[in-house]
Parts: sequence; C-alpha cells; structure tokens
Amino acid sequence: MKRLVYIFLLVVVGCVKLYSPPAITGKGSYLIVEGVIKAGPDSTTITLSRTVNISSLNTANPVLNAIVSVVSDANVSFPLTETSNGNYISPGLSLDGTRQYRLNIKTNNEQYQSDLVPVVVTPPIDSIGFNIVNDPIPGIQIYANAHDPTNIKYYRWDYSENWEFHPKYTSYYISNGTTILPRTQAQDLSTCYTGEVSSDIVLGSTAKLQQDVLYQSPILFIPSTSEKIEDRYSVLFHQYALTADAYNFWVSLRTNTEQLGSIFDAQPSQITGNIHCVTHPLELVIGYLSACKVSSKRIFINYSQLPLWVPNYPYNCNLDSEYYSNPHGDPSGHNDVAAYLIPLSSSLIPTTAFQPYPDPRVPPKGYMASTLECVDCTIRGSKTPPTFWP
Repeated sequence: MKRLVYIFLLVVVGCVKLYSPPAITGKGSYLIVEGVIKAGPDSTTITLSRTVNISSLNTANPVLNAIVSVVSDANVSFPLTETSNGNYISPGLSLDGTRQYRLNIKTNNEQYQSDLVPVVVTPPIDSIGFNIVNDPIPGIQIYANAHDPTNIKYYRWDYSENWEFHPKYTSYYISNGTTILPRTQAQDLSTCYTGEVSSDIVLGSTAKLQQDVLYQSPILFIPSTSEKIEDRYSVLFHQYALTADAYNFWVSLRTNTEQLGSIFDAQPSQITGNIHCVTHPLELVIGYLSACKVSSKRIFINYSQLPLWVPNYPYNCNLDSEYYSNPHGDPSGHNDVAAYLIPLSSSLIPTTAFQPYPDPRVPPKGYMASTLECVDCTIRGSKTPPTFWP
C-alpha cells in the first residue's frame, strides 16, 4: 500500500507545471491618480504612480517630472509643485464654490484630464468616540458621528494615527566603551512615538435612511493586543463628502481590493473612474477625482480609559544575567560584563544592576541585559513627540 501511495505522489508531483497567467507577466502599465482637490486651508496632494506586474520585484512605481494643475471651468489654473515619490502639492486653494474643477496631468508622452466636478461642502464631524468590544476579539471600535441638513448622503474617511510606546525592558545603564555608567535623561530609550496613515477604504451612506445622520459609524478597530493602545493613542479623522458617482467608485474599488478571496465574495470587475487619457482615449486610468472642503477632528485615548490589556511585543525578548565574576561559570569567575556589555559592538545592552545591598556605595555584582530590539524604542520610533502631543 505504501508503495502505491509513493508512486501516486510521484506521478502527481511530476505532472505539476508552472503557469504564469498573462495578467502577471503582461506589459501593461496604467496610471494611478490618488488624491482630492481640497478647497480651503488644507493642502491638496495628488499622487501619481503606475501599476506594476505581480511578478515584478518593485512595489512602487511613482510618476516623476509630470506637470499637474487644477483648472476651473472658467479656465483659471492652479499649478501643483512636485515634491518627492510622485507627490504633487499645492497649499490651500481658494476655490469658487459656484465653479467646477478638473485635474490636468501631462507626462513625458501623454496627457490626462479628469471630468469637471463640483466643490462639495463636507459637514463637520460632530464627535469621535470608541466602544470597548469583546466579540469576535477584544479591542476598541472607534467611530464618528456626523449629520448634514443639506442631505449630502455619501461620505468617505481616512485617518492618521500616532501613539506612544515603550520597549520591553527599560535600560538604566549604558557602556562608554570602558565601563558601565547610569544613563542620563538625554540617553533615555524608554519612551518613543510613531504613527501611520490609513490605507483601507472607509465609507458611509445615509441614502437609505430618513435623515442624513450617521451615528457611531465604525471607522477602525484596534485589537486589545495592539501596541498602539498600551499608553497614549491619537487618531485624526478626515471626512470627505462625496457625490453619488464618487461613492459608487469607492464602493467598487473596495470590493475589488478588500472583499475578494472566497467563492462567496463579489466577483472582480473593471473599475471606471472619471480620469481619462486624452492622447489615447482607450487607455485605462485608475482613480476618481473629487473636490470638497474637508472636515477633520482628533481624539486621544489613554490606557486608563481601557481594561488592563497586555499588548503583544513585536520581538521575542529575554533577560540575561552578566556578572563581573560569574559564580555559575568556570572556576576562574569569567567577567561577563567586560566580555559582553562593555564593548560598543556588543549586541547586549545593560538594563538593571545586581545590587547586593540597597546601598549605592556598594558596587554591583553585574547587570541584567537584553538585545537592542528589546530595550531601544528609537529603532522603531522617535523620542520627539508630535507637535500636537499634550
């Protein structure tokens, strides 16, 4: 029986042939346009890039040296300035709410143009809050409340997060290459700050409701094990009012990018935006341009507002004991501190001292130590808090 199974497996494995579908290896490269024309004090940022093949080792393909401008239906032009990585930026635009606007793009060989779109006034975010949930997993669900008497009906949100975090172990000592010294406040590695911007598509609609009121519309979920909420966390929401066409575009994009993978999900479809290639009308362009006044609101969440959750640390961390004269090593009493902690090239960093008596005049017998990833928060963040941090 075992012999027959072995022969069967050999035949099956021998029949496997690598298949690379045309979609993976095709030469097509399509323009991607991301961004919103923002009316008011907020800067407008348009990001241009091109698609890459799935088989490609490159994941980023920014479009550089393009000429980008916002143009009104009265032919008033607002040029955008290239910064880096395919980003084209203009400071606050004083747009006339009675006019319509489009985006013009010129690359080395092609010209692109969006349809004219109205400037939609986004209602303010009434409030931001969160609920502590336990199902299906523990965490916090952060939500937004909004309403609009002018009956906007369609909304989109993105957000930027910032949080304070700490290493697994606090290092109170440092080597200067000759000896071990207490850390100064300037050498502290125990408190850092970092952040990220959203990449998911968050939408809301009141089209099927009697009133244009969004109550506790879910924006993002943070699990209880996340390092984001171990101390202090902040999120800034940006709310965009959409036309019906813009909303339908974002729904299709979300379906194609986030809701595929099982036989019960919607089938993928071609996404049609409102940006076109003027020089080659049949060329696909990915993106939808909207113009609106943006509403923003920030919330802070402190650990004292949450249950006593324990976050997962992103590295496996352990403490080692290093002695000046190791009582557990060879009979000569090996000097672990000199061998493993004092050299500046060492991968171990001292944390706390073995103090045989509660007397600072008595020299320590050695130190506990751990690796850089476990004691130095600056490898993943900055010691300088954001300007808005309280």
